[in-house]
Amino acid sequence: MQLHWHRRDLRTADNRGLAAAADAGPVVPLFVFDDAVLEHAGAPRVRYMLDALDALRTRYRALDSDLVVRHGDPRAVVPQVARDVGADRVCWNKDYSGLARERDAAVRRALDGVDVARESVHDHLHHEPGSITTNKGEPYSVYTYFWKKWRDREKAEPYAEPSGDRLADPGVVDDTGTLPSIEALGFEEPTATVPEAGTEPARERLARFCDDGVFRYDSDRDYPTRDAVSRLSTDLKWGTLGVREVYAATDAAMDAADQDEQESVEEFQSQLAWREFYTHVLFFNPEVVSQNFKEYEHDIEWRDDDDELEAWRAGETGYPIVDAGMRQLRAEAYMHNRVRMIVASFLTKDLLCDWRHGYAHFRNLLADHDTQNDNGGWQWAASTGTDAQPYFRIFNPMTQGERYDPDAEYIKTYVPELKGVDPSVIHSWHECSALQRRNAAPDYPEPIVDHAERREEALAMFERARGDD
Repeated sequence: MQLHWHRRDLRTADNRGLAAAADAGPVVPLFVFDDAVLEHAGAPRVRYMLDALDALRTRYRALDSDLVVRHGDPRAVVPQVARDVGADRVCWNKDYSGLARERDAAVRRALDGVDVARESVHDHLHHEPGSITTNKGEPYSVYTYFWKKWRDREKAEPYAEPSGDRLADPGVVDDTGTLPSIEALGFEEPTATVPEAGTEPARERLARFCDDGVFRYDSDRDYPTRDAVSRLSTDLKWGTLGVREVYAATDAAMDAADQDEQESVEEFQSQLAWREFYTHVLFFNPEVVSQNFKEYEHDIEWRDDDDELEAWRAGETGYPIVDAGMRQLRAEAYMHNRVRMIVASFLTKDLLCDWRHGYAHFRNLLADHDTQNDNGGWQWAASTGTDAQPYFRIFNPMTQGERYDPDAEYIKTYVPELKGVDPSVIHSWHECSALQRRNAAPDYPEPIVDHAERREEALAMFERARGDD
């Protein structure tokens, strides 16, 4: 008997760890609600996780098996379930965060203590940490060079779903356990609309993207109303879809594309490489979760004004594209990637707030929060990370809004106070007089800061941190 411990791989197909267990089968699948992990979770992620687990259990039952559900410390629970079912071996897919690695090491020791074999396999990425290095054997801190090697490395084919005869009969466990409510896990039901979870909805999103958006990705992905992004981030975070299946689908799209479209498909594949690059960075530098990757000679003198920070969180800054993004986050537990960069730049360079405030807010509200991706993105915007935005390149939020949402369609979707306002007024809101603002949109706030002034303050702040005279 084999035991497969599900964590961030809530699927049966293209699951390398499950496939490895099934080779020796039969397999009992297990999921453990771990309070040490839930401590860092947010309600939208927990809602999606519960829905994905419900879909996973349904799939196992369709295969005449079942998902065993437990709540507790994996160091105790995993060995106990292994003994209960008479498992010879426990398999799981590797996770690369510091917290996950500490947990997995503890579970390995606990299994050794009860003489149960274990195997952890590489599944979450195409190329695991340590497999793509500089010529000196060191991990990359510059994405461009990492991407070139990642792109040229052979990618594995998707793993087949185990057949029903390789899965254990549900009767081998006296009580498979029930899925708890979100309230029982200590969270309130999120007000945001969370994406439909599970492998089939994820596959539908992938198919729609590969039919259309992937061919426009290079030209349209920065425009939030053009529907040229995959919306697969939550599926990849929770593993309701395997990375090999995603890549195979884009490769098939590549085969059907003309030259310009092929460049667009490759641009999307490069985003998959960014995901892996940041995972490698986190693996070799676990401290970046709470510390700057880039060292400055002096501490950065973050302003951290509580009122300004709260206005940013609430989407009440008086900068329309920023407020639209922050309100989309609350409404959908998601934000378009270009807008993520805009709101992150605004927080760190206009409000001069420490990136850790933004990271914590995103962690609480995003359904797709993934430590390495969010941390990498926030530190990039704050000019503190690996391969980061240079400190002197500061997004102008008004220019960004006009460029990527020229008709203010995205802004009006999430900022109803501006629904009847002409786009030219919206994009010049920072230049309007108080009277013009009152006449155009009396319920929408005036800008809380002057971008030009704060830009100069940001430059001076970073120059002091650098030790420039």
